[in-house]
Amino acid sequence: CGGGVGIPGLYVTEDPGAVDEAAQFGNLSLRIGLGWAKSLYFYTGQTPVMKYHKDLMNAILFDKIDIAKAVNVELISLDDAPRGYTDFDKGAAKKFVIDPHAMCA
Repeated sequence: CGGGVGIPGLYVTEDPGAVDEAAQFGNLSLRIGLGWAKSLYFYTGQTPVMKYHKDLMNAILFDKIDIAKAVNVELISLDDAPRGYTDFDKGAAKKFVIDPHAMCA
């Protein structure tokens, strides 16, 4: 066993609108005992966006990456927008793009 678990991103100390009480106070639950038993190390920090943004942007611009697929985009109509907002608020792992005139399909 062994290895690491990275938790990159930008986290706030409190989020009163979060879905559970722990998140409302900026708490993240981890099973440290299981990590210890498997000889893991944990590290955190803000994602170094500036280190990668130029390469990522060039990959998107020159069609090396299908960004819509990478971020799980779902095109929806204006009539479906309420459902998109509801699903997003429930934590759907996708990005909704409203296409009111069906120009992207």
